[in-house]
Amino acid sequence: MGPDGIGGWIRRRAVKSRGRAAIVFRDEEIAYEQLADRIDRLAAAMRSRGIARGDRIAYLGDNHPSFVETMFAAARLGAIFVPLNTRLAAAELRFQLADCGAALLISSAGLEDRASEAVEGLAIERIVVAADAEEDRTDGVADYEALIAEAGELDRLERTSLDDPAMILYTSGTTGRPKGAILSHGNLTWNAINTIVDYDVTSRTRQLLISPLFHVASLGMGLLPAFLKGATVLLQERFVPGEALAAIERLRATAISGVPTTYQLMMEDPAWATTDISSLESMTCGGSPVPAKVMAAYAGRGLAFSGGYGMTETSPGVVAMPPWYAAERLGAAGLAHFFSAYRIRGTDGAAPAGPGERGEIEVAGPNVFLGYWQREEATSEAFTADGWFRTGDVGTADEDGFLTITDRLKDMIISGGENVYSAEVEHAIAEIEGVTGVAVIGVPDPRWGEVPHAVITLAPARTLTAEELVARLRGRLAGYKIPRTLTIVDELPRTASGKVQKQALRDRYA
Repeated sequence: MGPDGIGGWIRRRAVKSRGRAAIVFRDEEIAYEQLADRIDRLAAAMRSRGIARGDRIAYLGDNHPSFVETMFAAARLGAIFVPLNTRLAAAELRFQLADCGAALLISSAGLEDRASEAVEGLAIERIVVAADAEEDRTDGVADYEALIAEAGELDRLERTSLDDPAMILYTSGTTGRPKGAILSHGNLTWNAINTIVDYDVTSRTRQLLISPLFHVASLGMGLLPAFLKGATVLLQERFVPGEALAAIERLRATAISGVPTTYQLMMEDPAWATTDISSLESMTCGGSPVPAKVMAAYAGRGLAFSGGYGMTETSPGVVAMPPWYAAERLGAAGLAHFFSAYRIRGTDGAAPAGPGERGEIEVAGPNVFLGYWQREEATSEAFTADGWFRTGDVGTADEDGFLTITDRLKDMIISGGENVYSAEVEHAIAEIEGVTGVAVIGVPDPRWGEVPHAVITLAPARTLTAEELVARLRGRLAGYKIPRTLTIVDELPRTASGKVQKQALRDRYA
């Protein structure tokens, strides 16, 4: 049998990096050996509650050490970790919990109302984190810290291989139904190695994590590479621009990752000019290109961005932009990660495109996911006959291998780093009484990059305002997915086959 999965990483680091801080949270250090002990005790508590190999363990909460402990404890048992987006509505959470067949949900006390609603009618065990008192918990919900304190020793480990599934991350799709992307232990390991090689992660790195860990970029490009290398993770519960700046100065962060919106909000914060950010050595940014004004603001402080491009299905790294190329190659996404590859499929589908020719981006490598959870047809459609993953994005490559993203085949909007699939939003709007047709497109926004905009047709004598639309969708969709603006039209532009011409709408309204 080959190398073990990620479950043993922290226990090995407890010896190799003894005395070093694995996590700094709320200004308190958690050493690698302390973290390893808590993970093993949590795994023992899970096992005593019947959790076994292959079971799905869901987590709902902001960035917190319990997220890390739950992920690695699940891996110790050969279980599959399912991080949930805290911005989703209860109905969206319920779908994901039911779809993956979660056996256990660990959630923060601050999200108890939504967690309770999400599990209604589902046979899922519950554990709540950081409940202050017994009355903070719903009946039958166990206390996280009490379970760890009372747990015995972990009697045995469930050995996993790099080919075993480690995680399910949900990604919305063109059909409107979210799909669970299955990432293996090997996918996560090789993506971490790629990140260490291409972004110069060292044991002295102090990685400030401001983006949610339930996003694959924060988890795959920030947390896991830091732990694999024995670095220190400076974990922030959530992103607040002023607090992030203060944390860089106070904790002497050397590395930070985010999306263009996070960097823009930091440079627009009143504390920007007076905060000492000289400890920073590395800044990575993904999701979409960094605006020139943001790049210039950080350049004025002697800092350059490392760019990148990826997606959930690739764990997520596909390409990385070295910072010394950032200004010279403005607009390009970067070069293929060291142990991954991409190619551009020509428009005729018969052969790879030549330099500068547009085509669909296809990816291969040990970081490419296993497939979609219980979606055999979708999995089959996601791969070419020779095994390359079809990203659904369109790009070009130059003679040196620099990739530039030019368009998306998938109808997706990227708003503040969150992926919004139009089909999912359209499906919800179409169920509103009086709506006879709908198309959702992305329109530019100075803060979030893009935001969804709805173009709607209505039945005779029906009316619908933007405020009414938001009210109808609240509770059904996450807030960032809900269009705050709409246009009522007599008819939507369609092709001869009846398909809505999204590009015509973008040309008109975007």
